[in-house]
Amino acid sequence: MRGPFSYRSGLLILLLGVFTYLYALDSRFAPKNGDEYPYMHIVRMTATTGEWLPLQSEMEGLKNTKPPLIFWQGIASSDWAEQWSLFNLRWPSVLYTGLTALCLFLAVRRFSGNTKTGLLASLVWLSFFATYRYGRPFLTDPPEVFWISLPFMALLYWGKSAFNSKMIFPLFAGLSLGLALLAKSFAYVVPASFALGLYYWRWRDWSISKTLILDLYKVCLIAILALGVFALWFALDPYPADVWKEFVLGENAGKFDARTSNYLVDLLSGGDSIWMLMLTSLANAGLFTLVLLSTLIQCWRERRFLSFEESLLLLLVLAFFIVFSLPSQRSGRYLLPVMPAFAALIALHWQRLPMWGFRVALILQAIVFSALIWIGSQLQQSTFQGDVGIWTYSYGHWAFMLISLGLVIFGIFKKEDTKTIALAACFLTYLGLASSLSPLEGRLGRFTPEVIAQVQDKDLWVPCDYRAKDEEFRLLLPSSRLHGYLASEAGELSKLTSSYSLVLVQTPLGIKPELCDSCQIIGRRMEMRARHSNEEIIEMLKGHFGQYLFVNEYLIATPVVSSAAMLSAKDACR
Repeated sequence: MRGPFSYRSGLLILLLGVFTYLYALDSRFAPKNGDEYPYMHIVRMTATTGEWLPLQSEMEGLKNTKPPLIFWQGIASSDWAEQWSLFNLRWPSVLYTGLTALCLFLAVRRFSGNTKTGLLASLVWLSFFATYRYGRPFLTDPPEVFWISLPFMALLYWGKSAFNSKMIFPLFAGLSLGLALLAKSFAYVVPASFALGLYYWRWRDWSISKTLILDLYKVCLIAILALGVFALWFALDPYPADVWKEFVLGENAGKFDARTSNYLVDLLSGGDSIWMLMLTSLANAGLFTLVLLSTLIQCWRERRFLSFEESLLLLLVLAFFIVFSLPSQRSGRYLLPVMPAFAALIALHWQRLPMWGFRVALILQAIVFSALIWIGSQLQQSTFQGDVGIWTYSYGHWAFMLISLGLVIFGIFKKEDTKTIALAACFLTYLGLASSLSPLEGRLGRFTPEVIAQVQDKDLWVPCDYRAKDEEFRLLLPSSRLHGYLASEAGELSKLTSSYSLVLVQTPLGIKPELCDSCQIIGRRMEMRARHSNEEIIEMLKGHFGQYLFVNEYLIATPVVSSAAMLSAKDACR
């Protein structure tokens, strides 16, 4: 049942984790969700005005979609959009994630009295797939998680002095939560205040009267101060009525609307049920989901003997789960601020956790590496558009993949090292995913500088399958004036070449586009498709990757003359 964890292992995994979070940080294929491009669009449009507020957007109904702190961060890190790159937009997110890991380390080390436990807690949190997925892209989650976690980690770190503080800690907590609200949503004041109330109640040995007399005013002060910081948005924005309509009523109040027939049915069944919220919250741990589940089982079995700090960590999780089960739109992403608490519980129980959760993680990692190696070998041997060997990996990639797979298999059977290897292999798996897509980050997936220069300052139409998708093309063709058309029409070559003067079209691999005599192919690259039908997924599982997973994208100039009506038509990216 015991799995040793040494300082040497911890430091090596820490270096591996830092490298993992920085590797391919500017990749277009980094794990994320579609929110990143709309956020980028708002930053770019706001920066062009030279003003911090009001936020600007060409997307209907998506201007005040989030509070301004995240957009101010993007404006500052990109130097008012002058240094426009994914790396410049994303590095503050990684910094926030690193600061959260550092605070978690300090808090757990302090109350546990064990440096290794603190280090383990921070590494476990970084190993969670949700942390990797949302802790790097240009999203609201990294600052939100940091600022919400900070007061609770401070209570764990300073203990008695923080709990008994009559003014200093409440002011600190109120400012911290206020910055979290200004980064994500005022709604987070509810679960945070609820959790703080439970913390004080536990500190007073479950005495309601003592909590009401000695601590209620602290929670109220924290909540009022946090909302006051959030209210700065209304005070500074020249159009506060738009903020109220779009953000407060649209973005937040709308989440209580029934998703299907009625609220109670949604609560107990369907994709937005409370059970799905529970499942997706656990799944935030990614490969360590069953390790987290075994930890919670262990906590339940030892519930009479839990330490004071362990009970506080569980109360934080409980408070957020209860509050975010109330909106009709329920998502495990809303519980990202409690994932550091889950990681701390895993670290505290590490030595006593059963092996089966870690072995399942290793088996999943072995499956991922085996699949990536097989897919990579198939792609490297494939012929794309008559070109042989254009999808190539370095010898270093293959050495890394094979060594990692060997280490994972070794960890399954080496009982003494199973837990440590399972933790390290989480980071290796993320590196394997990033490295496997590296050919698309090179010349295979990009246009040449000559092509970019040829379409500079010209109107160009690109396929869009979700809002602000043109922000991705802006990274590939940074000097063009981009317009969007429906991605479902990307293969209708005759329609596109007869409608637009300069257009990106897509064809299956191995099929050259049939063009008019006056049409000219300016450039070509390969792109990975984002959405597939069930039939296409089945074909890919049979090994037909090139045909369904990728497309060729051609940049074509046509004799069509751009008209004012064409330029003013509705943009599919908006």
